[in-house]
Amino acid sequence: MKKWLIPVIIILVIIFGVYRWAVGFNNNAVKLNENVSEAWGNVQTSYQRRNDLIGNLVNTVKGAADFERKTLTDVIEARSKATQTTIDPANITPEQLKQFNEAQGGLSSALSRLLVTVERYPELKANENFLKLQDELTSTENTIQTARTRYNEAIKPFNNHVKTFPNSILAGLFNFEGKPYFDAEAGADKPVDVEFDFN
Repeated sequence: MKKWLIPVIIILVIIFGVYRWAVGFNNNAVKLNENVSEAWGNVQTSYQRRNDLIGNLVNTVKGAADFERKTLTDVIEARSKATQTTIDPANITPEQLKQFNEAQGGLSSALSRLLVTVERYPELKANENFLKLQDELTSTENTIQTARTRYNEAIKPFNNHVKTFPNSILAGLFNFEGKPYFDAEAGADKPVDVEFDFN
């Protein structure tokens, strides 16, 4: 064997090894990214179900003759703002996720005020459609929490894959960036004030 052939073989083996590493990294990152996208789709589906239910709930409440219009208007406006906030899961940023979370939190807050106000209307509280929608809404809130948790669980392996060395080198070359986690809504760390109005 000629001496010049040994370095060529070593260089070819190194090139092939780097190629296999890059292909393996990219394919694994794509699979993990798809898992994140699927989990995000489930989050959006859960929020969409809540938005649909809120529409039905608002229409049911509108049927109450003397119901407070401002409370309904607040819910309708918050729902509109929440549905206008969209995120591309492939390019999600912490700022976008925060904006999405704030819009959904505003809707949750307006909805809570609506449900508290309903307590003053016995005929509405006894309405079978309203009670059914309220139960479905509670179930959907639990589904949203589960979807958000699973989204965070899908992000962890992706972030571990693209942020650890030496994969972080290839992540920059292939434009894979770490993705933000869902945080608690603003104010969730503060105690809740519970007031009972018996008048």
